[in-house]
Amino acid sequence: MDKVKYLNAACPDYAPFFGFAGAALATIFSSIGSAYGTAKAGMGIAGMGTFRPELIMKSLIPVVMAGIVAVYGLVVSVLIAGQIDDKKYSLLTGFVHMFSGITTGLAGIASGYAIGIVGDYCVRGYGQQAKLYVSMVLVLIFAEVLGLYGLIVSLIMNTRADNTICN
Repeated sequence: MDKVKYLNAACPDYAPFFGFAGAALATIFSSIGSAYGTAKAGMGIAGMGTFRPELIMKSLIPVVMAGIVAVYGLVVSVLIAGQIDDKKYSLLTGFVHMFSGITTGLAGIASGYAIGIVGDYCVRGYGQQAKLYVSMVLVLIFAEVLGLYGLIVSLIMNTRADNTICN
């Protein structure tokens, strides 16, 4: 009798809510970061493109990198949604999935913000001085890695999810 009571407490019916919340938060927050980075870098491209239109194609790197940030959130949300099982889903797994999504999402916001700021200023600077291009790409890579760190931490957290207590 005690084991049945323990299983009900560890695997309640509402546990998948937290997993779905994590999937949603990963997608929403990383998309917000991606949208900000795209918009901010796009303003820099538009500002620079009026004076040096021949440099527009090389200046699209920040926009592409900002788009990748949203893909990190999508990967995590698909991973979480694939692990949700309504019959065997523990509260521990729900919380792990929720904080996994929050980790990826907040890292995506930080990465998108950094890419947007760097993209805006560096693209405008690149329009004035071509030597700035390599530095811009390097700083953008480090800004992108912020989102990648969130994805990696999220994947590590997902390995700790445990549904064996629901059997």
